[in-house]
Amino acid sequence: MEPEDKPKPRWSIGSNSGLQYGSFANSLSSLTPRAEEEEKPGISPRRAYIAVAVLCYVNLLNYMERYTIAGVLSNIQKFFEISDSTAALIQTVFICSFLLLAPLFGYLGDRYNRKYIMIGGLSVWLVTAAGSSFVTGSHFWVLMLLRGMVGVGEASYSTIAPTIIGDLFVGPKRSTMILVFYILIPVGSGLGYIVGAGVATLTGDWRWALRITPILGVVGLVLLFFLCPNPPRGAAETHGEGVTGNSSYLEDIKYLLKTKSYVWSSLGVTATAFLTGALAFWMPTFLSRAQVSQGLQPPCVKEPCSPTDSYIFGAVTVVTGILGGCLGSGLSRWFREKVPNADPLICAVGLLGSAPCLLITIFVASASIPTTYVFIFIGEVLISLNWAVMADILLYVVIPTRRSTAEALQISVCHLLGDAGSPYLVGAISDAIRRSKSATHDWNFHSLKYSLLVCPFVGLLGGVFFLLTSFYIIEDRKTAALLVEGNPPPQPNAASEPHMELSVGNKSSHANNLSVNTES
Repeated sequence: MEPEDKPKPRWSIGSNSGLQYGSFANSLSSLTPRAEEEEKPGISPRRAYIAVAVLCYVNLLNYMERYTIAGVLSNIQKFFEISDSTAALIQTVFICSFLLLAPLFGYLGDRYNRKYIMIGGLSVWLVTAAGSSFVTGSHFWVLMLLRGMVGVGEASYSTIAPTIIGDLFVGPKRSTMILVFYILIPVGSGLGYIVGAGVATLTGDWRWALRITPILGVVGLVLLFFLCPNPPRGAAETHGEGVTGNSSYLEDIKYLLKTKSYVWSSLGVTATAFLTGALAFWMPTFLSRAQVSQGLQPPCVKEPCSPTDSYIFGAVTVVTGILGGCLGSGLSRWFREKVPNADPLICAVGLLGSAPCLLITIFVASASIPTTYVFIFIGEVLISLNWAVMADILLYVVIPTRRSTAEALQISVCHLLGDAGSPYLVGAISDAIRRSKSATHDWNFHSLKYSLLVCPFVGLLGGVFFLLTSFYIIEDRKTAALLVEGNPPPQPNAASEPHMELSVGNKSSHANNLSVNTES
C-alpha cells in the first residue's frame, strides 16, 4: 500500500527535525483555511452511521471470541489436563501477541489506508480462530500458537477502529458513538461466556464454541469491505478536509509522553485492564468452585462441565456493561460543562468504588452465592462506568494525526502491564497456595479466593491514576482543540524551538512550501 495523499487536506505538517510541541503549536497558526475557500463536503451522516454499525458489529465479535475460551475453560482444562497457571497462559499468549503488534498497527494506521489494514488483520483472525478448534489433546502448544496469531487481527482492529469513529463524528455525537462501540466490550465478553457455554452444552463438544464467531466474522469482513469508509484523519474537526502529518514515529511518541493527561489516563486504563482481565478469566471458575465448596453442586471430574456459572456471569456482564456504560456516558455529558475535568473523576469514582465491592465478593462467596452475585453486579457496573469515558479522553487530548499511535501505545501498555499477565498471575498464585496443603475441592476454592485479592488493590491504584489525570486534562484538551483549529495556545519557550517545515495545499493554487525558523 502507498501512503495516502488524496484527497489533499489543507492542513499538512512535515518535519525534518525533532518535532517539538511548541514549534508544532506555533507553526499550525498559519494553517487556518481561507474564508473565501469553498469547504469540501465530508462523508454523509447516513454513511457514517452505517460505518459505525459495522465497526460495532465486528467489535462485538472480537470480544465474544476472546472470552469464549473463559466460558469453556473447565472443559479445556479437563481435555488437555492442565493446571490453573497453564490454562491462564492461553489468554496470556493471546494478549502478548496483541500488545506486541499494536504499535506496528498504530504506526501503519496513522500513515496508510486504515480500512485495508483492518481487513487484512481480521482475515488472519478468522483463519486462526477457527483453526484453534481443531487442535488435538496431545498438541496443546498448537492451541497456544494459534491463540497468539489471533492477536494479529484484534491488534489491527482495536487500534484503528476507534480512530475512524473519531474522524466521522465530533462533540456529543462522537461521545455517543464511542459509547456504543465500547459498551460492546462487556456485552461481547458476556455473550462470549453464554454462547461458548451454550454451544458446548448443545453439541457436547467445546470445540464448536470456538467456531461460531469465525463464521459470524465472515459476514463482518464482507460488511467492512463494502460499507466502511476510510475518512481523512481529522475530517470531523476540519469539515471533511482532514489533517496530515509527516512526523516520525519517535516524534509521535515524544508528543504523547508530553501529554500528561494521556500518560496518567493510560495507566488508569492499564489498571482497569488488569482488573477486568483477571475477573473475566477466573470469575466463572471461582463461582463454580464456591458452589462445590458449599456442596451446592458436584465437582467437575470429566468434561463437559456445568455451564450454569458461565451463563449467569455472562448475563451479569452484559447487563452491567450496558448499564454502567450508559450511566458513565450520561454522567460525563451532564457534568462536563459544569466540571471540565469530570471525565477522569468519573473513572476514578468507578474504580475506587469497585474495590470494596470486589473485596466483599471474594469473601462472601464461601457463604452466599446470591449475595456474591449482588456485589459482582455492583462492582461491574462501577467498572463499566469507565469504558466509553476512557476512550473519549484519548480522542480529545490527542491530535487526529497521532490517534492511531496513541491507541496503539495505550493498548500495548495496558495489556503488557494489565490483562496480559493478570490471569496468569492469579493462576500462578492460586497454584502456589494450593501446593501448600493437600489438594481438596475446598482448598482449590480457597486458593483461588486468596489469589483474587490482588484485584481490589489494583482497582484502588487505578482510581489514583485517574485522579492525577484530572489535574492536567483541561489544559491538554484545550491545547489539542486549538491545534486542530489552527489557533495554537501561546508557548512560553517558543524561541528555543527548532526548525520546522510546513506545507499547505488549497484548491485555488498549487501547494506552497513554507518554512518557519525559530533560532535559539
